[in-house]
Amino acid sequence: MKYLLFIAFIFIATSASFAQNDSTIQTLNEVIIKENRMEIPFSKSSRNISIIHRKDIETAPARSLQEILSFTPGLDVRQRGVSGVQADIGIRGGSFEQTLMLVNGIKLSDPQTGHHMVNIPVPLASVQRIDILKGPASRIYGQNAYAGAINIITELPESFNLQAGLYGGDFGMRGGSFQVSLPIGKFKQSLAVSHNASDGHWHNSDYSINTIFYEAGFDVNAFQEIKTILSFANRDFGANGFYSSSFPDQWESIQTGLAAISHTLEKGNTYVQSRAYWRSNKDEFLLKRNDPSFFQNQHTTNVYALEINGRQETNFGTLGFGVEGRQEKIDSNNLGLRERTIMGAFLEHRTNFSKHGDIRAGLYSNYYSEYGWKHFPGAELGYQLNPWLRSYANFGVSFRIPTYTDLYYVGPTNIGNDMLEPEKAVNYEAGFKLSKNGFIAELVYFNRHTDNLIEWTREDSEGPWKPQNFNEVTFQGVEAGFQYRFEGTQNDLQLREVSLSYNFIDANLIEKEGIETRYSLTALRHQLISGFQLAFKNNIELTAKMRYIERMSLDPYFLLDARLDFNRLKKFSFFTEVSNISNTDYIEAGTVQMPGRWARAGMNFRLK
Repeated sequence: MKYLLFIAFIFIATSASFAQNDSTIQTLNEVIIKENRMEIPFSKSSRNISIIHRKDIETAPARSLQEILSFTPGLDVRQRGVSGVQADIGIRGGSFEQTLMLVNGIKLSDPQTGHHMVNIPVPLASVQRIDILKGPASRIYGQNAYAGAINIITELPESFNLQAGLYGGDFGMRGGSFQVSLPIGKFKQSLAVSHNASDGHWHNSDYSINTIFYEAGFDVNAFQEIKTILSFANRDFGANGFYSSSFPDQWESIQTGLAAISHTLEKGNTYVQSRAYWRSNKDEFLLKRNDPSFFQNQHTTNVYALEINGRQETNFGTLGFGVEGRQEKIDSNNLGLRERTIMGAFLEHRTNFSKHGDIRAGLYSNYYSEYGWKHFPGAELGYQLNPWLRSYANFGVSFRIPTYTDLYYVGPTNIGNDMLEPEKAVNYEAGFKLSKNGFIAELVYFNRHTDNLIEWTREDSEGPWKPQNFNEVTFQGVEAGFQYRFEGTQNDLQLREVSLSYNFIDANLIEKEGIETRYSLTALRHQLISGFQLAFKNNIELTAKMRYIERMSLDPYFLLDARLDFNRLKKFSFFTEVSNISNTDYIEAGTVQMPGRWARAGMNFRLK
């Protein structure tokens, strides 16, 4: 393992003289962080934020959104199987329940369980960018953004384009995607479909994932726009080891739908967006795949929401405001027929002081039909030490109510606890951000003190898991990393990009004698991620990603992935990619044994 790391870094160092700029590279200083109300340039933000661009998505050795996110520093992506069948995503030691997933600002939280948070009904071909906000985002998005938020962004092209792709690989893996954008005057629209399937890398690990995504927009006039989204995803998969090793023939089928319509008014110093959306999720689970009568769960959740977000530019800075209403319903043979209402209001203000400083402060207040009013204050302070170096600090309050699975689930291996209290945390962060001439670097310290942490526990390996509240838990850590995108040369062999990051997390959660915990003590402790991209004569690209992962109570492991592209930006292109080149034996979640070395290859077609 150490030898492989050494070779990789030597290779990067000795290749540094071969450099050229890629035409698709976007200057991070100019990127606007897209929230539901305020929009802030990346270089002016006082938060630890990672951005994944379309070029990064296209060249990553990955077949799913979950796999792409696994290369992001500070994110703990625990996959059950490959290609995004099911994955839990944590940020800074937080659980999958504490991470909010969004599509264009639309919250995808599920009242049943956070396991469904990453059921994203958007094909990878439609994703243009991913903004990852690490640290508390409750002041911005509300209660589910406990440890952070991930916003998946799509965009409607201004002109016609068509893309299609096919691939195949080990374990009977096959898939394809098709996307077409067809604007007609002021009306823009895009349709994407994808299919991914595999026979599985071990017993009962086959899967089939089908997704369709339609987005349309209409320019009413120079100041107003109407947009709509209609999407649906179906995933069927063998779930061997997903939730229990006692039943290797578990099976699950999930259907997720999303429908949204929004109206945006932007005129002068005023911006207002109103939006209504509906998210549905149907989950069927069998403990024995070929014997449904033995034990099965059927859950159907529906979330209806209406929100208004806005901002107003004034002589005293930028004012952000908004309200939201949300109703969550579940109809389940296990959890019962239940519903809850969540309402929220938020207000914040950003202003400059002196020539180099800025401050942003606000309050998000949520009303829960079960718990009453809860408030999430927060503030951010930034200071520009010089044009390319920024210091910042922030604090925020986070809150999460238990899911219905936490409260009411009854099964052979898991039992809920209806006496649970909501989680609450106070978060602090301070750091430096450097951005100059293609070089991006950041150093961050964070501290999250949690009351009533919800964790699943059991007294022995034969007993069922049951959640309970831990009184006080503190997660703290350091994140450090850099990325450099080289300027152009005329060399045939070019090193385009290198990156390196290290993340350390410490928690004072000590396992009680006679009590086994399920998630918290398997959070990240050490994470080292590095990568580089080489190009030869502008038509061959090699992208490699290396990861060293050490969790608090699991064996560490090293992973090396690589992808080779030929004519990526041309009409016809080809690729091959290999995951786990080091053939590492490892587990990320549950008792699912991840595969050793495996490969895929395919071709893409694009027409503009």
